[in-house]
Amino acid sequence: MINEAYKKMLEGKSIIRVLSEYATARGKEIGYENVFDYSLGNPSVPCTKNYTDAVIRIHQEQDPVAVHGYSPSLGIESVRSTVAESLSRRFGVPYKTEHIFMTSGAAGAVAHAVRCVTKPGDEVLAFAPFFTEYTQYINQTGAVLKLVPANTVDFQINFEAFESMLNENVAAVLVNTPNNPSGVVYSAATLQRLADILRAKQEEYGHDIFLISDEPYREIVFAGVDAPYVSGFYDNSISCYSFSKSLSLPGERIGYLAVNPKATDADIIAVICGQISRGIGHNCPSSSVQLAMAEVIDETSDLSVYETNMNLLYDALTRIGFEVVKPGGTFYIFPKALEADANAFSMKAKKYDLILVPADNFGCPGYFRMAYCIDTEKVKRSIPVLEKFAREEYGMKF
Repeated sequence: MINEAYKKMLEGKSIIRVLSEYATARGKEIGYENVFDYSLGNPSVPCTKNYTDAVIRIHQEQDPVAVHGYSPSLGIESVRSTVAESLSRRFGVPYKTEHIFMTSGAAGAVAHAVRCVTKPGDEVLAFAPFFTEYTQYINQTGAVLKLVPANTVDFQINFEAFESMLNENVAAVLVNTPNNPSGVVYSAATLQRLADILRAKQEEYGHDIFLISDEPYREIVFAGVDAPYVSGFYDNSISCYSFSKSLSLPGERIGYLAVNPKATDADIIAVICGQISRGIGHNCPSSSVQLAMAEVIDETSDLSVYETNMNLLYDALTRIGFEVVKPGGTFYIFPKALEADANAFSMKAKKYDLILVPADNFGCPGYFRMAYCIDTEKVKRSIPVLEKFAREEYGMKF
């Protein structure tokens, strides 16, 4: 018999995917260039030439049995060492090879991290607005996700709500900075306060509370914005990273989990993750992708288009009259809808072929997300359409 829990999930299909599929279908009718699709966070810039060259060279010159064989359970050792060296040099945290576990993207890293530091019934706190898939990442481990309400003033942490929700059942706190969907980057002051609270609560409760940091947008940070390294603030921390955005490699599914060397059991957590993989089948990412990525570990694609697009949209949205916190990174912007029901707002936008994602599922009703990882030319053409939509549907004057 089919598992009823998974059948039930079919009723809650991702609104992002639903809207993306609608945009694709609509594009077949009127030409996709005429659909202003801000639904899906799929990188829009190519990977670096050096990465492509490394892949070609590895496939041409190295032993095909090794290149196409299974990688070790924890990842290729030389690659893990390269990741550790890069992180140590860039962020001043003394990682070693044994602290790195290679994963299939940041999703794979979070899946392992949560299982490693929680048991069924434990609570994991995350902060709204949040990436909607965290619900599945966490609840399917047997732990329970609890969502801290948003601070909609600046989308830093709502500390009053956070402290009221802390209790002895909390085993981990999950943060995402730069943040999907708000684009906000947590400040050093925010992270320091978070770390201080967690240290005090660990002592009060007499058990570890791990800080899991989901960081796929770590390299997409805009001019004048400081993006502190989360694990530099708190010992019991695990960094979950993906090269999907920095190198524009989402389809390659490559990332890693990095355990703070000062964390409890830091030297065996990666080994434990190897055992977790036996149960979830989320293991042994592509050997050739690991090897090629290691050759360009400190490179990024040309990410400048995202800041260009952000500025265009931020200026237009604020001029039209939207309330919006200026993003510090990522390729998302998170305005307040022009009516309380963001779903109704987004449905009205569809009539103008504007595909905007309502934020109820992000834990922030009344807001919507725009993923502006699209061509700048298309962003520019969308602005008059946004103006027309706001004027005709809501009587905005600007």
